[in-house]
Amino acid sequence: MRVCFGLTVLLCVIPAFAQSDDDPEVARAKAGIERLRTLVDAGALPRVQLEKAEDALADAHDAAFLRKTLYGQDLTAEQSDEMISAAARRFERRKKAFDEAKKLVDAGVESQLSLSTFLDELDRARKESDLADSRAKLTMQLAEMARAEEAVAAHLATEPSEAPKIAERFDGNGSFNANMWTKVETAFAGKFGKPLPVSAMGETAVHRALGFDHTGRVDVAIHPDQPEGVWLREYLTEKNIPYFAFRQAVPGKATGAHIHLGPMSTRFKLGG
Repeated sequence: MRVCFGLTVLLCVIPAFAQSDDDPEVARAKAGIERLRTLVDAGALPRVQLEKAEDALADAHDAAFLRKTLYGQDLTAEQSDEMISAAARRFERRKKAFDEAKKLVDAGVESQLSLSTFLDELDRARKESDLADSRAKLTMQLAEMARAEEAVAAHLATEPSEAPKIAERFDGNGSFNANMWTKVETAFAGKFGKPLPVSAMGETAVHRALGFDHTGRVDVAIHPDQPEGVWLREYLTEKNIPYFAFRQAVPGKATGAHIHLGPMSTRFKLGG
């Protein structure tokens, strides 16, 4: 995958469970199941142990998928639902383990201290699930923004008189590079005391999945008519940096006010 400006913001991976057998955790779980199945079939071990091992394998698959999506380098909008489901399944497994451990404590079989590990794992799983929800929402918003850019560009080509209320385009010198981006970042942080809210940096999985070449472009989640957006547009104009400021999308299309730095994204050309 190409990375622009040394940073990748959003993420694309394999479908759920595909190729996850290469994951070390999954491989170990599979090997353990094969040994257990042999022993269970021979009557040397109860079937409940095999069921627990199969549950551990399913959890390892979910963990591998989350490493590639939630914590990895690429995520597409189509994978977001499975990412949320994988995180939810891991949370439910840890909740079940906690509930079973608590029954032993309530029965006086185990001490209250024995619950600490289960509580920690449950808390981590809850945070992971919340993070998956947040990440999925961001990915869907990025997909909407990418679709909105194309919809707005197409609409303005036929209805240029509507440009002022929908979008503002400034072609500048027609180029945008890492050095320009660094100056924009630094100037914004100096003015507002915080980093630019970047939603997409360079080529992302979402743009690739939608067929857009976003290489060398940056999307910033700022409404162009808010104070920060007004300042950014004025700065970009002063520095002759091209941008496209989206106030809204075409009615009936995706929405997502933002400022696109660099030339407009283009469609990938398919080879014959």
